[in-house]
Amino acid sequence: MKTSLKQRDYNKYVWGKGELAASILLSAAVTLFFAAFFYRSAIAALPLSAIGIACFASLRRKKVEKAKEALTVQFRECILAVSASLQAGYSVENAFRECRQDMALLYGEKSLICGELDYIRRGLDINIVLEELLTDLADRSGSPEIREFVQIFVLAKRNGGSMPEIIRGSASIIGRKIELQQEIATMLSGRQMEQNIMKLMPFGILLYIGIANRGYFDVLYHNWRGVALMTGCLGVYLLAYGMGERIMSTIRLEMG
Repeated sequence: MKTSLKQRDYNKYVWGKGELAASILLSAAVTLFFAAFFYRSAIAALPLSAIGIACFASLRRKKVEKAKEALTVQFRECILAVSASLQAGYSVENAFRECRQDMALLYGEKSLICGELDYIRRGLDINIVLEELLTDLADRSGSPEIREFVQIFVLAKRNGGSMPEIIRGSASIIGRKIELQQEIATMLSGRQMEQNIMKLMPFGILLYIGIANRGYFDVLYHNWRGVALMTGCLGVYLLAYGMGERIMSTIRLEMG
């Protein structure tokens, strides 16, 4: 039986109050900054709006990744609480019902995991089997750790086995993966800081020269030669920016 309940797709970000407006304003500010810095023209903001759109997409992608990471961490604590309830004699369905209170105390009523546990409770109330509800969560979460747990859980439920031990073992595996990811993030934080400095350094140097020597760069603006040169500089900067992001992503993938 398919669920008729609607729940969040973690591959799409659900904007909080004010978040969408703040992200749009930041993207617009980036566009205006590039237009002013490279061309000193408000009209240039129109073709450069592609940069603002890319900035907005990057912000949304990072928020999606952060939400997935938060859900994975919260889910691990959830299944540990479920394991404890199973040892206390609860059925696995009631264990998922009961752990909601613990998750609310740990992460708050509006946390991602509390929303998912409410969804599971409503599904159980209308006789949707737990395996289907968890499979739906795994599909929506985009988290490999949650997906692997659900696969093990479904097989164990069908074939029999010690559910507390299986769940506790799965929680331990998820915990090790989370710790590894946190260690990788810590190791890369220094390189990420260096990369951010390198992104801003060209602007800092040119702004300093422009302030110290007023009119020094005037020849680069409002004439076709200057526009062509600054367009080339913009292209080189964007290429270097993209290469830096790709290198950091490759390093994360290799270390993960």
